[in-house]
Amino acid sequence: MKVTVLGSSSALPTSERFPSAHVLNAHERLYLIDCGEGTQMQMRKNKVRFGKINHIFISHLHGDHVFGLYGLLSTFNLMGRNSPVHLYAPANYHEMMLSHLSDFDIHLGFEIDFIALSGENSVRILDDKYLTVTSFPLDHRVSAYGFLFREKPSLRNIRKEAIEQYEIPSVRIPAIKKGEDFIAKDGSVIKNGEITIPGPKQLSYAYCSDTKYFSRLPGFIKDTDLLYHEATFDKSLSELASMTGHSTTIDAARIAREAGAGALLIGHFSARYRDINALVNEARSVFLQTFPAIDGRTYEVGNISEP
Repeated sequence: MKVTVLGSSSALPTSERFPSAHVLNAHERLYLIDCGEGTQMQMRKNKVRFGKINHIFISHLHGDHVFGLYGLLSTFNLMGRNSPVHLYAPANYHEMMLSHLSDFDIHLGFEIDFIALSGENSVRILDDKYLTVTSFPLDHRVSAYGFLFREKPSLRNIRKEAIEQYEIPSVRIPAIKKGEDFIAKDGSVIKNGEITIPGPKQLSYAYCSDTKYFSRLPGFIKDTDLLYHEATFDKSLSELASMTGHSTTIDAARIAREAGAGALLIGHFSARYRDINALVNEARSVFLQTFPAIDGRTYEVGNISEP
């Protein structure tokens, strides 16, 4: 599981930072999270395959998180796409999106499966072969939602020597990988733990876009391996952050610490900051495992480190 940052700026893009967009790669399935202006250009630069984007998650309806979607959908259409796009967004976006497409005479040749985000609690919105995705409310000026991507438990691995020792037939291997014991030819029961070892650790990635600090948030993302959290301002601008519905570096670090996150990735930086090292260091004063979201950089979930 790894995430590529396509945009780390807040409302104003800069010469080095685009508005919000991430691509999560989980088992070679790609999930686009937010779609600010210029997202498809960043996808080109970073060699993200357009045809592998089947699920798009929009956190809220501010332009720096959604303006790129119309162009991306149009590009999908021009490329001859015919498979559905599963779009997860606040409930009031559906009619707005359809109106925009109609205004610009865009007639899609593929279906948009719209999944409305709503509610005040964590809700499972996707359950596929490899992972589950839940949405949860954020505290912003408009309805906003975060997303938690969590891998499903992996199958156990059978020790090769156990297969030979107990003469385990291949037809029994799938059940044993799922945790069943093995009954040998003499009728004895071989416990699963004696012949298998655990599979790879389940990984998780949480995405928290525009939000103020609030006490319920850590509970929605408990023990996530990698947390992306906006840090629009430094701590000296805490009043401005609160007024505009955003977080400071310290707010983001507090959430990471209280959630027991493995690592924190901060982004959505105000254009006023040319050098973001001071923001990272400020967050590290509260949560040491803090790293900056850098446009075009890919981060390995569960194994993030300095470049």
